[in-house]
Amino acid sequence: MEEKGLKKELSPMHVWAIAFGCVIGWGSFINPGKKFLPNSGVAGTAIAMVLGALVMIIIAFSYAYMIPKYPKAGGEFTFSKNCFGKTPAYICGWFLVAAYLTNVPMNSTAIGLIVDGIDGKADILKFGFNYSIAGFEVWLGEILLAGSILILFGVLNILGVKKAGILQTILAATLATCAFTLFFAALISSKAKGINMEPIWGFDKAAAMAANATTENIAEFAHVGRKGVLSAILATFAIAPWAYVGFDTIPQAAEEFKFSYKKVMGIMVVAIAFGCFVYSSNNAVAAAALTNWPDRVMAGEWVLLIAAEELLGTFGKVLIGLGVSCAVLSGIMGFYLASSRLMYSMARDGYLPAWFGKLDDKHSTPKNAMIFCILVSLTGPILGREALGWFVDMSAIGASIGYFFTSASTLVTLKKNGDKNALLKGMGITGVIFSVIFMILQLIPIPGLSGVHFGKESYLMLIIWIALGALFYLTQFRNFKTAKE
Repeated sequence: MEEKGLKKELSPMHVWAIAFGCVIGWGSFINPGKKFLPNSGVAGTAIAMVLGALVMIIIAFSYAYMIPKYPKAGGEFTFSKNCFGKTPAYICGWFLVAAYLTNVPMNSTAIGLIVDGIDGKADILKFGFNYSIAGFEVWLGEILLAGSILILFGVLNILGVKKAGILQTILAATLATCAFTLFFAALISSKAKGINMEPIWGFDKAAAMAANATTENIAEFAHVGRKGVLSAILATFAIAPWAYVGFDTIPQAAEEFKFSYKKVMGIMVVAIAFGCFVYSSNNAVAAAALTNWPDRVMAGEWVLLIAAEELLGTFGKVLIGLGVSCAVLSGIMGFYLASSRLMYSMARDGYLPAWFGKLDDKHSTPKNAMIFCILVSLTGPILGREALGWFVDMSAIGASIGYFFTSASTLVTLKKNGDKNALLKGMGITGVIFSVIFMILQLIPIPGLSGVHFGKESYLMLIIWIALGALFYLTQFRNFKTAKE
């Protein structure tokens, strides 16, 4: 492995932009109709997002403690290697790759929806050959546009971290401006009808459809598929690791900071708080404008776009288009950076083939790791938008595992250093507990809690990822370096 390292070119604003841009992707704009409103309603989503943000801030204390101890690319992987050894480090690193890398194709599949939604004709990209996956039509035009953007942003990442940081800051700042403008415009709009809370805790779409509920009969949603309070809150709380995954990308760029590590905690908290606001406000805006949002959900419409247009006319439509575009592009950029740095770190320590650790001669960026990330990400446009839910689940379980190892590493490091900091110890224990709770909710079906655990496609993707990881493990474990090497 070559001796030269990554360049220190990232400012606090760049790092905040990476974190916030990763936290807020396509999901905050598209999921109000796809997941949040039906699964949890307005109240359930808001409660789940606030609770999730609080848990993430608790876990962030562990990150802020560990980053100065091990300020190297790799983050959680590096923490685990120093505290638990080779195999746990590999498990942590491999699932973190899933957490970060699945978010890139996840964001890319939303590009076609943005174009169709803003265009209004829903057919501008529907040309060339097409096929159906899980009931969703995939077209050549959508594949070409999304694929081109994935390649372009991958190349931009290779051309230097400073350039990527500047572009990421512009995208994140524009995204935040759009979200705040939409929320405050909705507050003062004469067309806002107040937050429509019914059905207050959401409904089960599958149950409503099975009972022959029609899109004209809202009463059916309130009775046939009505959800309980606990089920509604947990349905969204269970994917909080996916919703907030991004603040934890900060340690992946630790080798490229040109500022004090003391600023890390503040950057993470601000990124999480901004994320919580955007998720909750977008959901509330959709319900405020649409008294018949259950009808819209069952019809498969983009409810936030419709709500913004009803509230603010063409300006609202442009606002959503600009905001979600920045969210998608900043997510692609940020997760590309995090995924490539993690794979570079794992390769540098022998956990992945040395090819992944090759740095670009001119720009000192992980060129080969980035090429691999581009190739994997190109599967997103091919699989289509119905794969979004599968990618969400994979990201959520990967993030949960990363949170677990970081919190546990904090406890080990505190003990190793004889540090009696009771607050940090409590935060570490709490982080471990909630990480385990997240994994249980995601992986184990619990009677009475619908819409919480993995679907069958997500289980299949998880099995494939584990099998691929086992293959790398068997071929590489002889090359694993310990923390002392």
